[in-house]
Amino acid sequence: MTRSDATAGLPGSATDTEALLGRFLDELRELAPLAVWAHGSLGGGDYQEGRSDLDLIAAQLHCTYLTPGTADDAERKHLTWAHRQLFRRTVTPVTRRELHTFGLLLYGEPPTALLPPVSDIELDAFVVRDQKEFWRPAVDRARLWDQDVWVDLGLLTFARATATLRDGRLISKRDALDLLPALGAPAEVVGDIRRRRYGQRAEEVPHRGELTRVFLGPAIDDLVRTYG
Repeated sequence: MTRSDATAGLPGSATDTEALLGRFLDELRELAPLAVWAHGSLGGGDYQEGRSDLDLIAAQLHCTYLTPGTADDAERKHLTWAHRQLFRRTVTPVTRRELHTFGLLLYGEPPTALLPPVSDIELDAFVVRDQKEFWRPAVDRARLWDQDVWVDLGLLTFARATATLRDGRLISKRDALDLLPALGAPAEVVGDIRRRRYGQRAEEVPHRGELTRVFLGPAIDDLVRTYG
């Protein structure tokens, strides 16, 4: 697959993202056999140039990232570059389901050829556990919520978890923003996230972190109680 073939399906034309992905694939070409996939916003059609993360999976890249002998181990932690740091983390059931459902093939074998499918039971169990064991304790750490990233991801992840558990579907961040008001999330905070995500003029929202925490704590408790 050539560089132009690999990036032909990306949103937009001749974007910085296309150029970056093309260079990334060019640099990896000599390490074949190789598969590279995109999930998250890029795969789901809600990618925002210059704002969204590039959620990429590299498989069959020997000694790093997702290696052939460990691809089907959901508990295995793989070398990852994210949030400007290098660390190890699992390829979660949510990511695996995204790859099977709308993953964007950039090079090599498709996700379905290398990753086992994720059952609804496995997916739901992970989503409940993530809300209960990661996000609910985080709500009680007030200082975290002074940062935009915690407010944004906390609300968006809760909405996406609700859609998965209630309706059995994965939704984009745009869909999550549309769903949040109906779930009782503070409208001014949701509006602020939407404006910043889609390049509109930001407005000051006093006490946005506290508003988010007051909503999320009981909301997560109800979700876990209903589906846990």
